[in-house]
Amino acid sequence: MTKTLKTQVCIVGSGPSGLLLAQLLANAGVDSILLDRKNRSYIESRVRAGVLESGTVAALEEAGVASRLHAEGIPHEGFDLAFDGARHRIDLVGLTGKSVTVYGQTEVTKDLFDARYSAGQQFCFDVEEVVLHDLKSANPSVQFMMDGEKHNVCCDYVAGCDGYHGVSRSAIPAVVLRTFEREYPFGWLGILVDQPPVSDELIYANHEHGFALASMRSETRSRYYVQCDINDKVSDWPDERFWQEFALRLGPETAAKLQTGDSFEKSVAPLRSFVAEPMRYGNLFLAGDAAHIVPPTGAKGLNLAVADIRLLSRGLIEHYNAGKDDYLDNYSSSVLNRVWKVERFSWQLSKLMHQFPDNSPFEKRMQRAEFDYIASSEAASKTIAENYVGLPLE
Repeated sequence: MTKTLKTQVCIVGSGPSGLLLAQLLANAGVDSILLDRKNRSYIESRVRAGVLESGTVAALEEAGVASRLHAEGIPHEGFDLAFDGARHRIDLVGLTGKSVTVYGQTEVTKDLFDARYSAGQQFCFDVEEVVLHDLKSANPSVQFMMDGEKHNVCCDYVAGCDGYHGVSRSAIPAVVLRTFEREYPFGWLGILVDQPPVSDELIYANHEHGFALASMRSETRSRYYVQCDINDKVSDWPDERFWQEFALRLGPETAAKLQTGDSFEKSVAPLRSFVAEPMRYGNLFLAGDAAHIVPPTGAKGLNLAVADIRLLSRGLIEHYNAGKDDYLDNYSSSVLNRVWKVERFSWQLSKLMHQFPDNSPFEKRMQRAEFDYIASSEAASKTIAENYVGLPLE
C-alpha cells in the first residue's frame, strides 16, 4: 500500500540549500515537504565551508535565521594571499565596500533546522529508493520508501537540492543533460583544532611544497588545510606531520604565532569543478551541488547554492502569490550565467595558488608573475575582491 502526501513543492535534500528554500517559501505561505536519505543528526554533523558572502548573510536575514549568525559570526574585511613568503592583503571593504562573515555551514544548517522544526515543517528522513516521476507534466511526483512503507509525494514542483550524488540530476534524460567537469590532480587535507587562529584573517598560501589555507570557525577554533596527493589517506597525515608541513608553507613569521594541538576532525577532500546544464527540466529545478561543484579555494560552494535558492524561491513565490512565471522560466539561464562566472573565479584562484604536478618551470614563473601583478595593481586586487565578496544576482 502506498501512502500519498500532497504539497506545492517537494524538496529533495535537507542540506542548507533545501532547508533555506523551505524557510523562504514558508515565509511567503508556500507549502513544502523536505526529504533526505540521511537524518538530521548526520546532516548537522557534516563539516563544510565557513565563509559567507554578504548576499548569503542577506538571504539568511530575509529567512529570519540570522540572529545567532550576527551574535557569533566573525566579520572579515580582507584576507591575505601569500607566495613563497611574500604577502599581499586583499582589502575587501576598501575595494568593494563589502565584507564577508566567518560562520560555519554546520551552524547555518542547525539554525535552519531549528527554524523549520519550530514551524512544523514536514520532514521525511532516512528515505530510500527515491524516484522522480512525470517531471514534464503539471503534476510531478516523488516516490520513495520510508520505514518499510512506500510513499508518494504529489506536488506542483520538485526542487533537487540533494547534492552531487543525489537522484535529481540523474532524473534529467541523458539526451537533454550536458555536464562539464575538471578534476584536479591533488586534494585538500583539512583539520579542525581547538586553538585560536594563527591570523585574524584568512591566509591563502602558495609554497613550493603546495598550497595551505589558514582559516577559522571561531576565535577559539581553527580550520587549516594543506594541499596533498590525490591518493593520500588521513592515516598518512598524523598531526605532527601536518603541523610541520603547515608551518613550513605559512612561512616562519606567521608560523611563530601558530598554536598547535590535537586535531578532533581530519579529512581529505578531492577538488573538482563541475557544471550541469540545464538546471531546469519540466517542473524539476536543480540547485546547489546537484548542479555544480567548485573547488573550495574561493569559498564559493555554499554561497553559490544560496544564490541559486534566492532566485528559485523568488520564482516560486512569484508563481504562487502573483501568478507570474518570468523568474521560473528564466531560472536556468539566469543561474547558469552566474554559475560560470563563479566557476571561473574558483578555477583561476585554484590555478594561481596550488602546485600542479605537471607545471613546467615556465608555468611556475607565470604563477609568480600573476601574484606580483595582483600585488601591484589595485584593479587586479579589486577584481579578486569583487568575486570574493560575491557577484550580484542577475
